[in-house]
Amino acid sequence: MKKIIIVLFAALITIPAFSQIKFGLKAGGQTTTVPTYDISTGTTNITNIEDWQWGFHGGAFMRIKLAFLTLQPEVVFVSNTFDYSVKSGTAPAVPEAQTFNRLAIPLLLGVKLGPIRINLGPAASVQIGSPEALVDDPNFEDMYKSALWGYQAGLGIDLFKHLTLDARFAGGLGEMLGDQVTIGSQTFNLDYSQQTFMLSLGWMF
Repeated sequence: MKKIIIVLFAALITIPAFSQIKFGLKAGGQTTTVPTYDISTGTTNITNIEDWQWGFHGGAFMRIKLAFLTLQPEVVFVSNTFDYSVKSGTAPAVPEAQTFNRLAIPLLLGVKLGPIRINLGPAASVQIGSPEALVDDPNFEDMYKSALWGYQAGLGIDLFKHLTLDARFAGGLGEMLGDQVTIGSQTFNLDYSQQTFMLSLGWMF
């Protein structure tokens, strides 16, 4: 988080050196691969119902223009809900939902080629609260990391000087959303080789 704050502060104090600055709001949806729990044997089984599921995002951005380049820091709230089938012992499987709320902070460098913008840059993801535990054990919530590093890359187009459309691909630079946790005699792993496709609509002031 300290690195993120330093980068954003450096961007803010250099604003006077730039020729054009715009602020905006954005919102949209994203389809994301479902985190997979490595549980296939034993008394408890968690299986994801879908491989991909939709979520939503919304937030604010600032676009700083320097010659043919742009610098675009963003602060965006991202929410994804994933559906699972949870089976414990001999009881029938029960559908459960788990919601991840995160604050995404990308810092994108862009170049404009005609009407099309190309954006690429790092993105931090900070967890808000704790996802609901799928297993009734206090250790389950301890497996999630509070912050992750990733990246975003994509294309955008601006219309009528104010309207902006973006399509991006996002991924994580780490493999794990959380660490291993042992519940009873079972060891739980959570895979975070997640991939996300994002569509957003924004308005610049």
